[in-house]
Amino acid sequence: MKLIRLAISNLAGSSFRSWLVFFCSALMAGFVVSGTLVIRGADSSLRLALERLGADIIVVPKGNSQRLETALLMGIPAHMWMPDTVVDDIRAVSGVEAASPQIYLSTLRGAVCCSVPEMFLIAYDPDTDFTLKPWLEKNLEGGLALAEAVGGSLVFVPVQDGALLVYGTSLELKGTLEATGTGLDQSMFFTFDTAFKIAEESSDLAVKVLDIPPRTVSSVLVRVGMDQDPHQVALAIAEKLPNVTPMETSSLFQGQREQILSLLNSVVALLGITWLLGMGLTTVIFALAVNQRRRQIGVMRALGARRTVVLQSLLMEAGLLAIAGGIQGIAIAALAIYLFRPLIVRLMGVPFLFPGFLPLAGLGLGALALVLVGVLLAAAIPIVRVSLQDPAISMRE
Repeated sequence: MKLIRLAISNLAGSSFRSWLVFFCSALMAGFVVSGTLVIRGADSSLRLALERLGADIIVVPKGNSQRLETALLMGIPAHMWMPDTVVDDIRAVSGVEAASPQIYLSTLRGAVCCSVPEMFLIAYDPDTDFTLKPWLEKNLEGGLALAEAVGGSLVFVPVQDGALLVYGTSLELKGTLEATGTGLDQSMFFTFDTAFKIAEESSDLAVKVLDIPPRTVSSVLVRVGMDQDPHQVALAIAEKLPNVTPMETSSLFQGQREQILSLLNSVVALLGITWLLGMGLTTVIFALAVNQRRRQIGVMRALGARRTVVLQSLLMEAGLLAIAGGIQGIAIAALAIYLFRPLIVRLMGVPFLFPGFLPLAGLGLGALALVLVGVLLAAAIPIVRVSLQDPAISMRE
């Protein structure tokens, strides 16, 4: 406790230098947290989106691969159609274990059922589905019935209406899927029967009719056999069905992945530069501080204070500044990233998922430890040198 009081007293006596070290610590910690949050958030978002798809290959009408990526990534509804006969054709391809069709629709613009102006609607075939089914079996006994739906994390039942209306048809929201940070968060899933019911009733209940072309699907999700190569199966599908485009899910969002990798390299380089500059400035500041306090250090040594006590006192000052500045930098960086998430998504062109409390706390502690080690190492250079000096020489200087 005496060492802490002495350190605080010394810091108060040289407030300008203390603020400089505090600022360096905050800058280093804030940069570590902000850079890691953005990169990890984008990577986690893409990874969760691929896991949610749960398929090895997605087959869409030829020329619609980019539209599907945009729909899955940013939640911009995509409308595409192909004959439902392709489902049986795909099942007949060697290496295909399961194939399940989906229909892509969208709400009317300005829907009140979610925090986005237009929502991506995905109808699935419950008899053949293998992507949503595991979640439904775990969370909803019996799956989805007619006029029931599950939604992404941004889908909710409006309080003022008390009902989830899609083209005038009331749906019951049976569950909410885990957030992914992608367009899947603003998507709603229901069965083919529910989609046809909404389309049929829309002519009487909605201001605009929901039109689903007969005997068509928007995409087909494909799962390959355990010993099969998805790439070879995709090539076989493309060869047999020239009017479709098979997309391997392992290759989805490739442009976004490359962008994240490039961002990671830039962040690592900037972090290294910031770290070196921060440590260099801290070393200079503490060199000036101990230079001006040589006489005080000499008096302490002459009065019987051990060298280790002097060393601990000075390192305590560095540690207190590092911890205080690091906490401040972490808090400001985390708050800024949280508040400006939409801007980050727009600027980067990739989705972003803010982590939960425990991962965020772990990241903060890691950043604080890095800052503490860096500041202590930088401060130790001049501190150790002056603590080894003879007390008589220090007092004369």
